[in-house]
This record gives sequence, C-alpha cells and structure tokens, in this order.
Amino acid sequence: MSGFGRELWFLWRDRAAKVWLLIGFAAAGLAVVFGLMEIAAQRETIERLKTADEIERAVTTEAHREDWGSAAYYTFHLSYDAPEAFAFAALGQRDASPWKHRIRMLALEGQIHETDAANPDFALIGRFDFAFVAAMIAPLILIMLLHDLRSGERASGRYNLLSATSADARMLWLSRAAWRVGALAFVLLVPLWIAGFVSGAGAPKLLGASLALLAHLLFWWAVIACVNTRTWTSTVNLTTLIGLWLAFAVVAPAAIKAGVDAAIEVPEGGDIMLTQREAVNDAWDLPQEATMKPFVERHPDMAPYAAIEGTFEWKWYYAFQQVGDQIAEPLSIAYREGRARRDALASRLTWLSPPAKLERALQRLASTDATAALQYEDEVRAFHAELRAYFYPPMFRGEPVTDAMLAERPNFE
Repeated sequence: MSGFGRELWFLWRDRAAKVWLLIGFAAAGLAVVFGLMEIAAQRETIERLKTADEIERAVTTEAHREDWGSAAYYTFHLSYDAPEAFAFAALGQRDASPWKHRIRMLALEGQIHETDAANPDFALIGRFDFAFVAAMIAPLILIMLLHDLRSGERASGRYNLLSATSADARMLWLSRAAWRVGALAFVLLVPLWIAGFVSGAGAPKLLGASLALLAHLLFWWAVIACVNTRTWTSTVNLTTLIGLWLAFAVVAPAAIKAGVDAAIEVPEGGDIMLTQREAVNDAWDLPQEATMKPFVERHPDMAPYAAIEGTFEWKWYYAFQQVGDQIAEPLSIAYREGRARRDALASRLTWLSPPAKLERALQRLASTDATAALQYEDEVRAFHAELRAYFYPPMFRGEPVTDAMLAERPNFE
C-alpha cells in the first residue's frame, strides 16, 4: 500500500501527466455536452414537428374531405425515431441515416430513401461524441502517459537504482502504470456518468459503457506494456505506439469497410428511387389494366372494385403508386438485406480494430447502430402499410368520408 501511495504522489507531481489527464477530462466533458445538446435538439425538433403535423393534418383534412383519394393525397403523416436517453454518448447512424419522415399514401420507395442534407464536414470527420473520445483520443492520451514509463527512467539513469531498491521491481512498474490507467479511466467516466444521470440513462447502460471503456484501456495498456519491455528510447517507443494506433484506429477500419463493401454488393438507394419513379411515370401511358392486374394480385380483396370506368380515378392512381413500389421491391429487399449482411460481417471483423469495436459497442448500447436504423425503416414501412390498409377499402368502394372513419386513421407511434 505504501508503494501505491508513493506512485500516486509521483503521479500528482508529474505535470505532464496532469496536463494529459486534464485534456482527457476536457475532451470527455465537451463530448458529452455536445451529445446532450444534439439529442435535446433532436427531441425538440420531433416535438415541434408533432405539433405542426397535428395542426396541418387537421387543416388539410377539413379542406380535402370530398373523397378518400384527395384526403390521402394531401395529408402528410409524421414518422420519427426518438433518441434514447443514452444516445448522447454515441450518435452513430443518426448522422448518416434519416430519423424522421413525412409520409404520404404515395409510393413509399420514393419517400423512405430521402434524407436531410448533411453537413459535409460532419460527413467527413464524424461527430465529436463520447464514443469518438473513448475510441480514438483515449488511446493517444494513454500512450502519452505510459510510453516513457521505463525508457524515461533509463534515460535519466535511475532505472537500475529503482529496480534494485524496490522489493518487487515488477510491482513498481505495475503500480505506476495502474495509477495512470486508473486516473485516465476516472477522468473519462466522471463526465459520462454525470451526463448519464442528467439525461436519465439507466445505470445498466452506463455500467456497460464503463466496462467497454475499461476493456479498451486495458487492451492499449497491454500493447504499451509490450513495447515498454524493449530497451528502446522514449522516442522510438512513442513512434512505434503511434504507428500501432494508426494501424488499429485508422488503417484497419478503412480496410474492413473496403473489404466488406467489396464482398457484399448492395444496390444504391438512388437506384431504388429511380426505378420506382420511372415505373410510376410510365404508368400514365400504359393501359389501366396493366396497372390493375399486378395490383389485384397483391390485394385480391379489392378485385370486385378494381374496374376503372373513367380516364382518371383515384383508385387507379394509388394502384400504380403501389405497383411502382412492387417493381422496385426486389431492389429494396436486396438493399436492406445487403446492409444487414454488411453490418453483420463488419461486426465480426471489428475484432481487428479495438477502437471500431468499442464504437460499435457504445452505439449498440445507445440504439444508434445500423440495426436501430433498419428497425426504424421497418417501422416506417409497417406504418405505410397501415395507411394503405386504412385508405384502400373505402376508396375502392367509393364510400363517403365521415368523421367517424377519419377518427380511426392510423397514427405513427
């Protein structure tokens, strides 16, 4: 215990170590503050859109209730993926994938792949969140704290004396390193736990994130310890460790992404939108029977009402909207399954990159990973299917619009 106390005193007297720990604390603090601000902004946007959506839908419904086709055409329906309490720590796919849509009863593929224009700077460097600090910055700080643990003493001529006068030389270096690793973990986790309690994140997720971070720091401690066992100078140690950091944190993730993208081909979302829109536009010039036949095959219960008597009827219009989705459906399924397969393969390969593994672990805890993005997309598709199931029967049967039936209109939950 006296040895541990002595090393704590040495750590406190080490100005360079205190500077690096202060940098770690500041980086973690800023990251969680930025994360909390971003999540608060997203929640405020959702609440504002929900209020506006209710008002707009009421006005639109009152103005276009002469028939079900008009009511469906002019009415937008808000869908959204509200962030979880722990999302502040790892924004993940919420920067790359849409988390809100305004859906109409038109063809879905032309709507679901639309997204807000992203800031190109964020698209290049990513968000400065806690996951980034823990995965990318923390190892660098740990390298700066430990790279000259032994080589610095060798350069000053104290290494042999310290080893000879210590009761257990291995315990001496172990305790010195342990205090630095523990101090770095402490300054990183304190802002995380404070922000977690402020946001209402549960203790299990905070504990899971803490364990993931500790495992990450232990990995880098082991790497640094292996390098420190060599009799190299501090400069060589630092150069070697920075090279290893670049390999694990930059080169390996880039190689994994390139390899996964090459191994699993995925259609482009733009191709899906183009296919669907071309099918919808072409339907205006095709015989109406060419549209109604594939539609009735998918909705046989509408067959008794599928006859088109005029040059334009709403049921024909919405039928070719759905047929456009049906034509694009193979591409859409391949796109979704391909993304899921890429994510699964990348998850297995991230063992080659501990920083990438930590980021994925934190995103999984925050429900901001690719799986969560796909789940939201599935929820939007299910909601759109509910809209079609609601509007088709009265529209095809030519029933009048009533307040009682409008009260049963689906809402996204």
